Amino acid sequence: MTTPAENQSPRERSWIYVTACVILVLMALWAIIAFASARESQRAQDRADELIGALEDAGARTPDRDQIVRVLGDDGGATCDDPNAALRRATLNSLLANGATGPGARPVIADSRAVQGQLLIIEVYCPDELADFQQFVDDLETADVVGS
Repeated sequence: MTTPAENQSPRERSWIYVTACVILVLMALWAIIAFASARESQRAQDRADELIGALEDAGARTPDRDQIVRVLGDDGGATCDDPNAALRRATLNSLLANGATGPGARPVIADSRAVQGQLLIIEVYCPDELADFQQFVDDLETADVVGS
């Protein structure tokens, strides 16, 4: 048996080595990012479990843990993105209206439980925003208008 003669130049072989090293580095970076996201995913699941417990204690209907993780993540998502801003409060106030559009829209006395879910989310995911938001909710005119 004979060994074939080498017909590649050293330059061609170096491109193979460089390409293999680049691919190896990219795979290592991907592994680091995947590890970090798995850790964040665990934190999101822990917070979702905490929120589910708070909702159960409040007697509210609880969504699936995976739904909470997808919507709120590990940081509260849009709910914790400055919940005390004027636009966020205006959006909440528009949801506590009679449901009509245009000139027929009127504020109503909402049920006192209407904002409890949002308060619980803020309590679990962004407790530093809770005091200001609680003060805003306390200023709303609510009553027990929906039967249990």
